[in-house]
Amino acid sequence: MKYIAKADDVQGCIFCVFPAEQNDEERLILHRGERAFIILNAYPYSNGHLMVTPYRHTADLNDLDDAEMLEMMALTRRAVNLLKKAFRPDGFNIGMNMGRVAGAGIADHVHIHVVPRWSGDTNFMPVLGDVRVIPESLQAVYRSLKAACTDV
Repeated sequence: MKYIAKADDVQGCIFCVFPAEQNDEERLILHRGERAFIILNAYPYSNGHLMVTPYRHTADLNDLDDAEMLEMMALTRRAVNLLKKAFRPDGFNIGMNMGRVAGAGIADHVHIHVVPRWSGDTNFMPVLGDVRVIPESLQAVYRSLKAACTDV
């Protein structure tokens, strides 16, 4: 609830504003690359739901150059390895929602979702009540994943 209450304080695109603030722990930025970064989703589908996004603001994949695309994929692999090390999921959903009609919450800045999954984790809450149940705080998840960053 603390995070949700502060969400209205952000003016502009979070994928542009948060990295510029240089306050990675508060803004849940796990890793910074040269052209892209990994950030914890503040409204996760499951514990450890990460996003990989370029620093450059664009909604169109065609605007990204090859180096940005390559780094985003390398960081997606890093995100998977971090999650494997920290939480040992059984699988992953990895993908992009491009455009509001496709479910993009932030439609004007392209990003890749990395969602860890566990056998038997089918969660009916988002479907029935538009509610998500997350058993661990975002700060605890951040600390676990940040600790895993040293080796991955």
